Amino acid sequence: MTRPIIHASRLALAASLTLGAFAAPAFAQDATDAAPAADVGDINEGAIVVTARRREETLVDVPIAVTAYSGAALQQAGAIDVTDIAQSTPNTTLEASRGTNSTLTAFIRGIGQQDPVSGFEQGVGIYLDDVYLNRPQAAVLDVYDVERIEVLRGPQGTLYGRNTVGGAVKYVTRPLSQEPELNIRATYGSYNQIDGVISGSAPLSDMIRVGAAAARLTRDGFGTNLTTGEGNYDKDVWAARGTIELGGYGEPVSIRISGDYTKDNSSARGGHRLIPGQQSGAPVLGDVYDTRGGLVDPKQYVEAYGVAMHVEIEASDSLKFRSISSWRKDSSASPIDFDALPAVDVDVPAYYFNEQLSQEFQALYDNGPISALVGFYYLTAEADTQFDVRLFTTFNGFTAFTQADVDTQTYAVFGDVTVDFTDQLSLSLGGRYTWDKRSASILRQNYLGGGSPVFGGAGIPFGTPSTDFNGSREYKKFTPRVSLSFQPTSNHNLYASFSQGFKGGGFDPRGVGVNAPAAIPGSPTDAEVADYLSFAPEKVDSYEVGYKGELLNGALYVALAGFYADYSDVQIPGSVACNVGGIATFCGIVSNAGKAEMKGIEFETTARLGRDLMAGGDKLTLSGAFGYIDAKYKQYITNIGGVPTDVAAYRKVQNTPEFTASGTLGYTTPVGDGDIAFTTSLSYRSKTYQFEIPNPYIDQDGYALLDANLVYTAPDKRWSIGLHGRNLTDKRYKSSGYTFVAADPVTGAIPLGINGYPTPTLGTEGTLTAFYGSPRQVFVTGTVHF
Repeated sequence: MTRPIIHASRLALAASLTLGAFAAPAFAQDATDAAPAADVGDINEGAIVVTARRREETLVDVPIAVTAYSGAALQQAGAIDVTDIAQSTPNTTLEASRGTNSTLTAFIRGIGQQDPVSGFEQGVGIYLDDVYLNRPQAAVLDVYDVERIEVLRGPQGTLYGRNTVGGAVKYVTRPLSQEPELNIRATYGSYNQIDGVISGSAPLSDMIRVGAAAARLTRDGFGTNLTTGEGNYDKDVWAARGTIELGGYGEPVSIRISGDYTKDNSSARGGHRLIPGQQSGAPVLGDVYDTRGGLVDPKQYVEAYGVAMHVEIEASDSLKFRSISSWRKDSSASPIDFDALPAVDVDVPAYYFNEQLSQEFQALYDNGPISALVGFYYLTAEADTQFDVRLFTTFNGFTAFTQADVDTQTYAVFGDVTVDFTDQLSLSLGGRYTWDKRSASILRQNYLGGGSPVFGGAGIPFGTPSTDFNGSREYKKFTPRVSLSFQPTSNHNLYASFSQGFKGGGFDPRGVGVNAPAAIPGSPTDAEVADYLSFAPEKVDSYEVGYKGELLNGALYVALAGFYADYSDVQIPGSVACNVGGIATFCGIVSNAGKAEMKGIEFETTARLGRDLMAGGDKLTLSGAFGYIDAKYKQYITNIGGVPTDVAAYRKVQNTPEFTASGTLGYTTPVGDGDIAFTTSLSYRSKTYQFEIPNPYIDQDGYALLDANLVYTAPDKRWSIGLHGRNLTDKRYKSSGYTFVAADPVTGAIPLGINGYPTPTLGTEGTLTAFYGSPRQVFVTGTVHF
């Protein structure tokens, strides 16, 4: 049942494939930054064109909450990867998952998914050039040659191939130019950061263009693994991409074929212990970026690759057809040392293998008062996970091995139509029917004498498998959407909408089948095991009202939204210590805990405060964002002593700070025939809970981050040089963590043991480890354009 280690599988984020170090948290600025020069001749400054509704519109015209970042604004801000935009996007969390550089944890308006193992769908959809990335591995996209990034908040389904319950992040790359181009970017900075990106394109004829890019991204660690000597939080990435475009630029048929490859050889991220070792007495380290984890096998890596083909046919002035085909595959290995000590206390070597094949067809109609889209979507995907949980300090040489292969097949038909009753009033109606099938094969086998053979261990099987399961479930759902938009003038939009989101159920790959409650004394039946390992779909009803407008002759952009979401059958994945065969070990517990309610407001603005100041053509801009969310569980049922108990009053919505805010001040002035631009940004996030059960050790109190950028651009934008500073106050803030210590089952309070520290529930040293956001970084970036 074991897959070979080399069984590479699934997504390779085509954006991750080239990166550099540049995307940043700055709200979209001028429209001229939003697209290649050839596309913006008739776009008014202050407007940015987006495709949130699968057609080109300005932000004002789109009756949904969407934040857009232009490629030029990202480069100006010196952003490093897609997670940077979360600093200035209201009610949004994007971060690298615990022990990796490349796996993404994403939450929007309180809805997301933290667990990266097979079996769990993501609550926030990540799209790379309209291709949905089915798994979070390799989804931390570095920013390279990007046209824009859009963040759509709220359920998506009537306009997109894959339904997402919380929102979507669209990463849109630039089309190839009709003129030969060569771009070179180099970066050097703190922690010996050395990045290089080279990209170019050329027309082979009036109809054919080719392009390619390569990237090398490196950085020493922010800290050190004091046991292995490896850098901790380092970066070591190779990437490449190639593209062929046929037609387009006014031709009735356009075809784009792209392929990408990424290899991330960065070291595993080790956590920082927050308490001393309970058996070894190992003290808490002084540097939060240092670790002592001793697990080195397997060696950390992520390899991802894929191909995609986009075809668009303009059948007439009003009718267009599209086809989006994609195949992606990735494999990764992670040595996760939960206890962050040399002892084999809670050590988890893991492999992830993912593969997906997707096909989407669209028909788009736009004529007079009616705009419509009808689509069909198909996805087949394999997500395979293998991992040991090694507890040698609990029982000498004891290992719990899990292999979980969870496959997904999904079909959907969807449509959305907008009718303009007048020049001011329009109504949009949409619907989606989704059919999901989840198939799982889960094996859990205990070993004694060492780790499992899959990871090169010397262990031998101990007892019969505690889980040996094969099964499948189907989930079907129709989800509607309706919105009403009133535009008294073309510069103002008042809207109200309702949309329903749906995320299919699945199987917990870490569940222990023998723990399933038996109807009669004895072993549980296959049906009881299936019920125990599976969880049901979740649903959200989302309501939104908003206003978008351009005021003062386009000098001021304002977007204000209020939302309410009724979130039911919430899927809560968790991992706990449990007893299997008389031995304390690791178990997964997933439930549809109950109901949650999210309500809040979001405000975004960009203002040109001055133009032609001192008659010198200077520009002064201010952009800002604010988010408030009141996210609460209304019902949270958990089993305590065999009794279902509602503990909603003691649970929190994870990765969802109550307040998010940011402000960016920018000043540009001519210098000779070029110009120099200075921007400074301050972002704030209030207290963040890492899990549903509050934990004073790993939860992060409110904090602010200060960034600044100084960029000189030569005439005709032939070259530029920029000085960028990230987290200039060198703030230490927790982004995630692990915990296996005793807590009150109702309140979650963590009592202190006889030694004054929490009592371990898994392993003997006590697992309370935290991972941290990046420290202060200063770097210089130079670009040359031919």
